[in-house]
Parts: sequence; structure tokens; C-alpha cells
Amino acid sequence: MSMPTTAGEIPDLARENAVFRKVVRRIVPFLVLCYVFSYLDRVNVGFAKLQMSDDLGLSEAAYGLGAGLFFIGYFLFEVPSNLMLQRIGARTWIARIMITWGLVSAAFTFVTNETTFYVLRFLLGAAEAGFYPGVILYCTYWFPSHRRARVIAMFMSAIPVAGIFGNPLSGWIMDRFQGVNGWQGWQWMFLLEAIPALAIGVATLFYLDNGVRSAKWLTDEEKDIVERAIADDAAHQTVHGRVWDAFRDPKVWLMCLIYFCFVMGQYALTFWMPTFVESTGIEGNLAIGVLSAVPFLAALVAMNLFGRSADKHRERRWHLVVPSLMGAVGFSLAAGWSGSTVLSLIALSFAAAGVLTCAPLFWSLPTAFLGGAAAAAGLAAINSVGNLAGFVSPYMIGALKDATGSTSLPMYVLALSLVIGAGAVLTTKKQVVNR
Repeated sequence: MSMPTTAGEIPDLARENAVFRKVVRRIVPFLVLCYVFSYLDRVNVGFAKLQMSDDLGLSEAAYGLGAGLFFIGYFLFEVPSNLMLQRIGARTWIARIMITWGLVSAAFTFVTNETTFYVLRFLLGAAEAGFYPGVILYCTYWFPSHRRARVIAMFMSAIPVAGIFGNPLSGWIMDRFQGVNGWQGWQWMFLLEAIPALAIGVATLFYLDNGVRSAKWLTDEEKDIVERAIADDAAHQTVHGRVWDAFRDPKVWLMCLIYFCFVMGQYALTFWMPTFVESTGIEGNLAIGVLSAVPFLAALVAMNLFGRSADKHRERRWHLVVPSLMGAVGFSLAAGWSGSTVLSLIALSFAAAGVLTCAPLFWSLPTAFLGGAAAAAGLAAINSVGNLAGFVSPYMIGALKDATGSTSLPMYVLALSLVIGAGAVLTTKKQVVNR
């Protein structure tokens, strides 16, 4: 076994880069695959709405409430789930999360009324709680701050990928399986799209490692290189201690505000994109699905370009401000261009590129100063409080759409939220987050 690297034996940068490329190849594609189906099972209700609302008699506000109840369960169980991940280990806990949410997602096949819809959305949020912040925490075990934005951007590419492939897939399933076995197309969609989560959950038990030392695919020398980089990075973290230390730091609550503003836009897109596209005059579930994928293609390109740039320049604040303002402009234009499919897609593409880029780059801020048990609690708290916007956003859109018959006013509210988030980012200290 090789000896740990000492202060005078700093690894050659080319060698270090090669080791981290190996870590990325091993871990990131699998995590992306997990998140694709996590996100698909979370937001495919947006496609189900095209049929389910009529079948169950759901109003726009009732649908928005049900879509948002996911985040109440998510909020309540997020911190405990992340603390369990730290105690039990990422492999076992992430597998548990995936298998549980797969079972709950499949149960949506049997929704019969508003009440069962509401209950299952809450339970799905409780089941998924801890997955996303758990993966962010897991990345801190493997990557130092200056490599993390690109990695998290790669991981969060799963969101646009889920939209690019998931929306056409959902539309195709709903059209192709309508009436098969006496079931509606949306029932088949929930059942079939839950199966991959169950399968990948089982695979997680055999594929993921809990940490660097247990990774048999790394040599002892490579493990030393990774651990040294993580240790050097941890020396710069200012909140690194007990669970409650995270809740006493004002920076954590500032992060909650910033993330809340960004999530408002994110879930407006993912829950309402099919409805936005349909409102421009498009008919047919498959056609709606294909066109709904276009904005996510723009987001996939933008989020990875911004992520690479943020790590290259080691600059975090303006790499968040610019896309958040892009999102605000996109929503504002979409409000005025709702009568044209082409112009609406251009505006929604601009909005998606901005909003979805904010999410991965945001996590470079809190992970720059949180460490240890404080990181497990702090990251989960930020994600759970921020994701309450996932409750507020769809319900707000549904209520305003019922009241006005238009999506224009909700678009302007979303634009304002993103502007507030951009302003809050600029209140952070660059010497703390620009690493």
C-alpha cells in the first residue's frame, strides 16, 4: 500500500487531472442516469395532466396543488434523509430512495380522485427526499470545490435530458397505450416510467462506493491524490462541525432565499411546459412532447458551457447572475409571445437555458463554505427550503391561470423571482465562494 502524499510531494497537475477524469467516468454517468428517472418520475405528472385532469375532473388550481404537494413531503423528510445517508452510506441509502420512489410512482396508475392524487404526490416527495442533496453531498466526497461546478452541471444535465427524451416518450406512451387493458394512456405512462427507477435502485447496491477508500477501481496512489485534494479544499471551509452549526450561519439562510428564487422558475418549466406548448395551438400528445423538448436542448448546452467556464475562471457569482437574468428575460418574452408557437418556443428556450443553468452552478456557493456534518444538514436544509418553491410555483400558476385564463401574469411573477435571486447572489462575498 502506498504512503499518503506529504506536503512536499504535491502530485503533478496532469496526473491529478487524469485521476479525476477517471473518477468522473466511473461515478457521474451513473448518477446522471439515476437523476434522469428521478426527475422524470417527479414531473411526468405534467404530461399526465393533458388526459388525467379531464378523467379525474381536476381544475388548474387542483392540479397545481397536487403537483406542489410533492415538495411538502420533500421538505419534511429532506434533512433526516441526508443525515441517514451520511450515517448509513451513500450506496445503501440512494438505493433505498430509488426503490421506494419507483414503487410510489407506479402507484399513480391507480389514482381515482383528487384525494388519492394529493396523497401520492406527498408520499412521492417523502420517498425522493434526500436523493438530490445526497448526491451533492456525495460529490463533495470525491471532488474539491474547483472541480465541482462542472461535475454538478454534468449531473444536472439529467434535467434537460429527462425533458428531451421523457417528454416525447410520455406523449408516445399516452397515445400508443390508450385503452390497452382498459387503462388510460396516463396510467400506462406512470407504470412504465416507474420500472427503470426500481431496476437502477437495485443496481446501485452493486455499483456505487461509499467513499474513496472503498473504491476498488482506484489504486492506492490515486486514492491518495483524491483524498489530498479533498483535504486541502476542506481547510478553506468556514462552517465545518456539528449539525446545528449550519442552521446558525446566516449564509445558509441566504442560500435558501437564492435557491428558492431559482426553483420557482425551474418547476414552472417542468410542470407546465406541456401546457404552455399546448396553449399555442399544438394538438396531439406526441407533437406536444417533441416541441416541449426543444427548450431543454437549449438548457443542456447552456448549463454545461456555463459550468465549464465557472470552473475554468473560478468565478461563481456572475456565472449565476447572467443565466438568472436570461431566465427572467425569457419568461417576460414568453408572456408577450404566447400567441405564436415559434416565438413562444424561442422565449421558453431562453428561459430554460437560464433557469436550468442556475441550479447546478448554485451549489458551488454553499459547498464552498460548508463541511462535515454541517454540510449534510446545511445542504439538505437549503434544498428542502428552496424546493418549497416547487410547491408555490405550480400552485401559483394554476391559481392565476384559473383566475385570469392566461399564463402571462404568472410568467411576469417568475421573471421577478429570478431578478430577486440574481440580486441576492451579488450580496455573497466573492472571496468565500470564488474557489
